[in-house]
Amino acid sequence: MSEQNPITPDHDLTPRQIVAALDTYIIGQGEAKKSVSIALRNRWRRLNSDESIRDEIVPNNIILIGPTGVGKTEIARRLARLAGAPFVKVEASKYTEVGYVGRDVESMIRDLADIAVSMVKSEMQQRVMKKAAELVEERILDLLIPPIKKPQNTSRTGFQSSDTSFDPADATDDELNHRTREKFREKLRNGELEDRKIEISVQPSGQNPMMQIFGPGGMEEMGVNLQDMLGNLTKGRAKKRQMKISDARPILLGEETEKLIDHETATQEAIDRVQNTGIVFIDEIDKVAAGSTGDGRGGPDVSRQGVQRDMLPIVEGSNVSTKYGLVKTDHILFIASGAFHNAKPSDLIPELQGRFPIRVEMDSLTEEDFYNILTRPKNALTKQYIAMLKSEGVDLEFTDEAVKEIAHVAAEVNSSVENIGARRLHTILSTVLEELQFAIPDDISSGKIVVDKEYVNKQLDKLTRNKDLSHYIL
Repeated sequence: MSEQNPITPDHDLTPRQIVAALDTYIIGQGEAKKSVSIALRNRWRRLNSDESIRDEIVPNNIILIGPTGVGKTEIARRLARLAGAPFVKVEASKYTEVGYVGRDVESMIRDLADIAVSMVKSEMQQRVMKKAAELVEERILDLLIPPIKKPQNTSRTGFQSSDTSFDPADATDDELNHRTREKFREKLRNGELEDRKIEISVQPSGQNPMMQIFGPGGMEEMGVNLQDMLGNLTKGRAKKRQMKISDARPILLGEETEKLIDHETATQEAIDRVQNTGIVFIDEIDKVAAGSTGDGRGGPDVSRQGVQRDMLPIVEGSNVSTKYGLVKTDHILFIASGAFHNAKPSDLIPELQGRFPIRVEMDSLTEEDFYNILTRPKNALTKQYIAMLKSEGVDLEFTDEAVKEIAHVAAEVNSSVENIGARRLHTILSTVLEELQFAIPDDISSGKIVVDKEYVNKQLDKLTRNKDLSHYIL
């Protein structure tokens, strides 16, 4: 596993290796990492198990319980990237029971299918990129030096590039054309013609307004199909545009790669990936668990338990209709999460509870965790700000005392105001560096700037001096 890019698709990682890869980006939460690493490895085990029992092995879905900002979503997202699996994050609170206006729960599977198709097509395009680049080169040469159509009957043979006794006076138009094209090909490969303008046909991209049809009984899927139909009506109305070769090449490359891939195979492979390796992350599941008033008649959000009932067959295993065909959800891994401040996992309907057998309590982040989050991950916030200001010619440096002070303030504000986890670091760090970012590059154009504890306290003094003002940090 490469140290430079530890989160890369690898289907043979052991649970311990998966945890080590997640540790590169996520601090703490050992129990959650352990659970998801086992779930990911179990997919490999199922696909390599005896065929007679393979279909009977179902994934152990997981509920991550913990306050906001502790890494629930990040764990699921990094896990999917590690597995190279189709991944979609949805909010349970945006769905409604069938019969109400809004999105139905099956749309999460349709979204997952869309992502998988895009993923597979992208991979196929990468495989044919070399061939597509050659075809683009020929198209550009055709625009610069149009080929001469040969007459049906000719007495001369074609031009041989090995002919060293070439005389332009004796050459045919075809031979002259060929030599000119080869000269231009060389110039094209050397980048000498990038500013030369050519005229190409450009398909209009997505000019139709987005349309969704909400309603009961699969009307949303009808809306998707109507979008496709209306989109097809406008295809073919390509517009001629003059542009530089450097600008035209990506457009032509996209067209050629699209022609070279097998769309039917891509769709089939995408559906297979969704069914065997797809991951659905359902956030805010606690928001649909607190819909009962206790008298059995339901509260103001009357569709909450209905959402759970609609979600149940999808999590249990059913066939969902998509524009690519039926998708079986039996082996899709579902990871749900929620803060569960006003509800408990036991408030979910019993049938749905049974489909999430693994429950993990996420730990609240401590001051030490904040310090590690600011220093250890490869995408740490401090490293992001250093990289951004480096682009302006400024070398930013944080002293260890400054980082510890930022972590201390984050933990203090979380405990006294509202615990929003690691997201507090974003607002505090942006407050610390606000004046500095504003002064660059007008007042500070280069050099080294050291952020120490004294500077941090100075920038945060107005916000932390008065407890009431700390409410305005976020």
